[in-house]
Amino acid sequence: MNEQTLVNAAATTDPGRWWRGAAVYQIYPRSFMDSNGDGVGDLPGITSRLDHVASLGVDAIWLSPFFTSPMRDFGYDVADYCDVDPIFGTLADFDALVARAHALGLKVLIDQVYSHTSDEHPWFAESRSDRTNPKNDWYVWAEAKPDGSPPSNWQSVFGGPAWTWDARRGQYYLHNFLGSQPQLNVHNAAVQDAVLKVARFWLDRGVDGFRIDALNFAMHDPQLRDNPPAPPTDRRRTRPFDFQRRIHNQSHPDIPQFVERIRALTNEYDAIFTVAEVGGEEAEAEMKAFTQGQARLNSAYSFNFLYAERLTPGLVCAALAEWPDAPGMGWPSWAFENHDAPRALSRWWSAEQRERAARMKMLLLMCLRGNVIIYQGEELGLTQVDIPFEQLHDPEAIANWPLTLSRDGARTPMPWTADAADFGFGSTEPWLPLGAENAARAVDRQNADQNSLLSHTRKVLRLRKAHPALHHGTVSLCTAEGDGLTLERVADGETVRCLFNLGAGTIVLDGGNDGRVLAAVNGATAKRLPPFGALVLEIAT
Repeated sequence: MNEQTLVNAAATTDPGRWWRGAAVYQIYPRSFMDSNGDGVGDLPGITSRLDHVASLGVDAIWLSPFFTSPMRDFGYDVADYCDVDPIFGTLADFDALVARAHALGLKVLIDQVYSHTSDEHPWFAESRSDRTNPKNDWYVWAEAKPDGSPPSNWQSVFGGPAWTWDARRGQYYLHNFLGSQPQLNVHNAAVQDAVLKVARFWLDRGVDGFRIDALNFAMHDPQLRDNPPAPPTDRRRTRPFDFQRRIHNQSHPDIPQFVERIRALTNEYDAIFTVAEVGGEEAEAEMKAFTQGQARLNSAYSFNFLYAERLTPGLVCAALAEWPDAPGMGWPSWAFENHDAPRALSRWWSAEQRERAARMKMLLLMCLRGNVIIYQGEELGLTQVDIPFEQLHDPEAIANWPLTLSRDGARTPMPWTADAADFGFGSTEPWLPLGAENAARAVDRQNADQNSLLSHTRKVLRLRKAHPALHHGTVSLCTAEGDGLTLERVADGETVRCLFNLGAGTIVLDGGNDGRVLAAVNGATAKRLPPFGALVLEIAT
């Protein structure tokens, strides 16, 4: 049986910087809770289940897109930034969600997608109508090469050229993702004004911050220079996108200037939090540029852990080392799981290891310096569901079948009630399979078990919040030796040492680990860490 000992202490935080060290719970609206039985989760469904989220002890929720959309990329193709898609409800439903969240002490973050829209957005309909309309340069249009081929060799993330021919204008338009997701020309000040107006719309409705999607795709090289080939790699390339160094279709050096406009707007509101999603080979440098100083975003996160094939001590120390506690340095955010990555338990461990590893993993997340993001169902230990090809919705997985592991397997409906035909989701025929293998991990079953992963998650969230060193302290030490990880955090006169065994063997500890035990997982003691054992100690200074 797992032993767990927690000691509470008071933690002090600045209300204006509530986000520094915060725990955020990501909700994927389609799969959280269905209130009307149509097979798709919705905003009233989310509102009805916010008590569960609040019971975890997190500080905020992040809602993936719920805006009007044809749903070719499930909401990340926005057709109206300032309305709710009818499948999710209404603006009144959104307002009720915000009110309920705030009553429960939860901040509300929402996605903002500024790099592209749907091809059904009115802006694009006008832009493509001719070359002289007022929005003719709101998207990235370019002439064909003399032989009729695309303007550059740029490739899209989802496969194939990043350019599509449009007969109405007699030009190509750029799309870094699906052909139905045309790229906004964010170099254009009028486009920046328009998306900032969108941000203001939601801020005026009471949101507490934004997660900004694919921010490093917001601007391109206006000269449309070809991307150079990527150097050789031992990793299998499954898309044309993988064969290039993406230095011209994204990551333009003017993006930080746009970021400063976003920050200037959010500064007009009280305690607003902004976090950028940044992927790619130069992610760390871009994240730092987007969060540098006091005039840019509050935080950024990339894919250090989300696409990692293994969780290793070296990976953890390398990630933390990218964000030293130095003047002008931004504040990181970390996630082991999200809607775009396979479930971590399925990526990192075999079936027989997962129960123990899940407990260690959740405690490790709470010991990282930065904000932490829990993806819905992670607190239950949900695993990746195997979705057959004929039931896939994920356009990337369909295009690259079978070489790209489907994102749908991490987007299956949330199991609330183990013995219900619909697992309490609200519909027996949901948009994705329910995932029978996760039924035993349902909320009702774990709520009734003091030793469940759900109960463990609540405890380690309380632990993080109770100790300044864990919540917002600096990293004074991070060492990796074999499967062993030692992490020390310091703040407000408190030193906390965190010892983790990320492997399936036993680690015998040297002396010097005397201190008050704050948490002990999987039978860990000051002398030994069993497989996936973890020990958190308050060290006298």
